[in-house]
Amino acid sequence: MIIDTHAHLNFFEFKDDRDELISKCLKEGVGMINVGTNLQSSKKAIEIAGKYSNIFASIGLHPLNIDSGFLKNKGYSGEAESFLEKDFDYGAYKSLKNEKVVAVGEIGLDYWYKPKGTGKKELFKQEQKRIFERQLDLAEELNLPVIIHCRSAFEDLFTILSKKKVRGVLHCFTGTKEEAEKALFLGLHIGINGIIFKMDLKEAIKDIPLEKILIETDCPYLSPPGFEERNNPLALSYIVDEIAKIKGVKAEEVKEITFKNAKELFNI
Repeated sequence: MIIDTHAHLNFFEFKDDRDELISKCLKEGVGMINVGTNLQSSKKAIEIAGKYSNIFASIGLHPLNIDSGFLKNKGYSGEAESFLEKDFDYGAYKSLKNEKVVAVGEIGLDYWYKPKGTGKKELFKQEQKRIFERQLDLAEELNLPVIIHCRSAFEDLFTILSKKKVRGVLHCFTGTKEEAEKALFLGLHIGINGIIFKMDLKEAIKDIPLEKILIETDCPYLSPPGFEERNNPLALSYIVDEIAKIKGVKAEEVKEITFKNAKELFNI
């Protein structure tokens, strides 16, 4: 058994063959955590998890799903056209907690898309930081790890996390060797997915202990070369093989250790 620690089969891209694909994954020994990016997709992740063993859910508001008024239609949707949220509804997300919810996420900071104007940029960042901290508070209250998204925002991310006692994973790592070291110092795991086929992350991955790595797909995004265009959890074997190649170990060792990491972090 291996587990995709960051999948989005709760997204509309899988609406036509979701159950068929999940059954195929489970038959192949691949479990998954479907990750929410807003209230609706979080509910969908929980609904899916309730139907299967070895399928779990995470709940959270993605920074690009915050309706700041600057970035319309830039977010990560679930199965509805309306997926932006004016604010983080702490009580609504808290009420979703059940035995299949294993994390708060996908939460974090994303400064890739920027509104024009210095004042708007600063407001945009402040709003993301405020909501990120609220979700960290929720994770602490629920005693759950966090799944963190970070793009072009490592400095602010590490500043916030340094003031919190957080356990979790820095999903889809795209940083430098030094940024990986900072994340590890803060106690985070590092999520590795198909981005390694698009960016040169070899030096950072070499230095990350296997005991701190989680494998993920971020499907339907970041499909590895040679895999189908719409990514899915069955692509984990590509990620495993590439990590094994970079670190000079056997693929089976990567599978065993990363599975153990996932079970321990997410208490599954």
